[in-house]
Amino acid sequence: MTSLVIDIGNSLVKTAFFDNNKILDSNVFECFTEEIVTQFLDSYQVDAAILCSVKEYNQDAALKLEDKCFFIELNHNTPLPVKNHYLTPETLGMDRLAAVAGASVLYPGKDVLVVDAGTCITYDMITSDKEYLGGSISPGLKMRLKALHNFTGKLPLLDMTEIDSIWGKTTEESILTGVINGVLAETEGIINNYRRIFPELIVVFCGGDIFFFDKKLKNRIFANAKIVLYGLNEILNYNVHLH
Repeated sequence: MTSLVIDIGNSLVKTAFFDNNKILDSNVFECFTEEIVTQFLDSYQVDAAILCSVKEYNQDAALKLEDKCFFIELNHNTPLPVKNHYLTPETLGMDRLAAVAGASVLYPGKDVLVVDAGTCITYDMITSDKEYLGGSISPGLKMRLKALHNFTGKLPLLDMTEIDSIWGKTTEESILTGVINGVLAETEGIINNYRRIFPELIVVFCGGDIFFFDKKLKNRIFANAKIVLYGLNEILNYNVHLH
């Protein structure tokens, strides 16, 4: 079975074609359009498709896809291959749910903390028994830089620039050291807290700032930029078998 997964994020649209659990092709787009769907359908015989979105998107493009294959949009009512313990599933970001589903496929039988380092930094825990416990949400690197500028009178708006020192000798350096070292300390602390409960914990990072953390964290982590896509494919396969 050839399946198509579509992940519409805050900034980009990530897509992938799967043959069962193997990625055949993946792409990144700035938006989701009917032209892109036409391109998909011309490239592959799509048997099933799933769409996950954190914002409004082109409904006509989705309808065009729905006309051609088995299609679902991931929402809080979608049957899942994992047990969801979130108390307000209707408010849960579907990308977070897809990420832990992906972790259950890529690391079967393991306790996994998925850290998505993007616009926000999310931490989501799935156990070796495929039970999603929940997680936490924190401002991302760029959001912290914007907040310091927007909620003060004089602090400048900076682009993200790496700095190795733990103190700054200028206001610009002080902002960067504060944001970078603050995020690293937060992330290390959260990982260590989880490891006290799950000693064999595997930590997997995804998201736009994945490689920033990969180089700087003391904790051993795995980087997998496509974990959400794997999770969407797992959820799609589960629903196809139920259909």
